[in-house]
Order: sequence, then structure tokens, then C-alpha cells
Amino acid sequence: MPLLDARLADWLVKYNRYAQRERIAGLTLQPLDVREGLAKLTAGLVTDIPDFPHITDTRVTGADTSVPVRIYDPAPDRCKPVCIYVHGGGHVAGSIDVYDPICRKLALTSGNLVVSVEYRLAPEYPYPAGLNDCLLVVDHIRKVLDQHHFNYADAQLAIAGDSGGGALAASVSALLQHRNKQPLTHQILIYPGLDYTLGFPSIQTLAEGYLLERDQIEWYYDQYFQQNENRLLASPLFMQVTDKLPSTLIITAGFCPLHDEARAFLAKLNNAGVPCVHQHYPGMLHAYLNMEDLVPDCCLDTYQVISRFLGSGSATEKYF
Repeated sequence: MPLLDARLADWLVKYNRYAQRERIAGLTLQPLDVREGLAKLTAGLVTDIPDFPHITDTRVTGADTSVPVRIYDPAPDRCKPVCIYVHGGGHVAGSIDVYDPICRKLALTSGNLVVSVEYRLAPEYPYPAGLNDCLLVVDHIRKVLDQHHFNYADAQLAIAGDSGGGALAASVSALLQHRNKQPLTHQILIYPGLDYTLGFPSIQTLAEGYLLERDQIEWYYDQYFQQNENRLLASPLFMQVTDKLPSTLIITAGFCPLHDEARAFLAKLNNAGVPCVHQHYPGMLHAYLNMEDLVPDCCLDTYQVISRFLGSGSATEKYF
């Protein structure tokens, strides 16, 4: 078995000591604390934030709701593909503000117009509120881009997400595959959660001590599913897969408890004839993009892999 990257291992020792003190003190997970924790982690370890030429905050409006989005245009004068980004956080945490530096770097490295989605979070807004918000954005984003006069290429629309955002991205792609014309051309799933039943071995073998723990995942999903929903049917891994799904890039981390379900999804897509690329980082933890200062080389490589998959931008240049 490969070793955890030493730079992450040193940090993880300190993190686990802190987590153990909280357990001894009897502290339990609370949504506001989890949100603050992800925000502090990202702000503390993604400190190189590049200047950006054009950022627009707006909303995508449907019949019943309106979803805030932040749009990153790396080259306003150039026609470019569009990538919708769905942030991580277990359906409970994360925001467009927390993920601002990640979306800046994704846009600058890939050359894509990146649309970051502020979907509703559990437990205040349980399943399927966040999923419906993401579907709304996919359905109406072109209209919003036209209203704001963005210079974009209509032929390519990608969706990307990490962790819980990867689950939402994969769910959106699966739900849209039966339309006469699948609106998505690419999907990028970064250490995604694809099995809400937690049925794969890595959930057990990496259950404790590697930042994202089994008990924490169970808590996230309990916040998300509040009406005794069938979690198997809601899991992207167990949704129907056809060759109408978009071309897929799956990124996994060796010390992420979700990596077995991602590999199972990859096999399922391959069997269905969906074009797939798998990039594995054996020494990484879950959420390593939120810890860029510790592993900048791996994060840069991840953005470059995404850029090559999307087929645009200049993946050999370092923009940050």
C-alpha cells in the first residue's frame, strides 16, 4: 500500500490530536461548526489567490426559486467553453465564497468560463433541494450568460464537483441523460461521494484518522436525507447508466474513504461505453484541493489534468 504524502501526514497528526480533544470534551457535529471548519481549513491552506480579470455575481431564476452563482471569465474577449462547478461539503457546508480561490484557478488553468453554484444546504434544505438547484442552473445557465453578454461556446457545457458536489454533479448528469439531447458534454468528479449507503470496503478500511471519517459521512447524509428516502436509489452509483452520459473524468485519492465507490462507478461507466479518464493520487487525502499550501504540486497537476480533459486552456502554464 502506498504511503500518505509526508506533508499531509505531518499536518494530519496535529489535526487528529485536535479532533481527539473535541471528542473527549463531548463536542458533537453541528452544521454551523462544520461550515466554519471547512471555511477555515480552505482559507488557511489555500492562501495563493490569483487576481482575476472578470467575476460576476448573479442569479439563475426558475419558477419556484432563484440560485446565486458566481461566474469567472478568464478571457472576456475570447469565446470559451463553460464549466459549472458544484462545491463540496457533504451537502451541509461549503459556499461560493469558500471555493472562490479553487474556482479562480480552475478557470485560469482550463480557460473555461466557470460558473460556481450556491446551492441550498442541509439540514435547513434537505434532499432534493440542492440537487434541484443544480438542475436549474444547468437548464438555464445559457440564458443568464446571454443576458450578461458573456462570450462563450455553446457547443460544450461541463459540470464538475468535489466530494458532495461530485455526488450532485453525477446525479445531474444521470437525471439528464434521457433527454432528447443531453445538455452536458463533460463531467468531472473529484473524490466524489457516489454511494449514500456506504457499502464499499474503503469506507471501513479508512474509517478513522484520515480527515473524512465514516461517522462524519453518516452524519452528513443524515442531515441531507430527512424523510426516510431510499438512499440506494438516490445514489449516483446505482442510477441507470447509459452511453448518453457525458465523457467523464474521475479523480481519486488513495487515503479517501470514498475511493472504492468511485472506482466502481468508473467500471460501470466503462461497461456502458461512456468515455472515461481516471486520475488517481495514491498519497493524497480527501479534500486535498482545500489544502493546497501543503501539496501545491499535486493541486497544480489536478488542475492541469482537468484542463487537458476539457480540451481547452493552457495546461502547461502555472497561473497561480
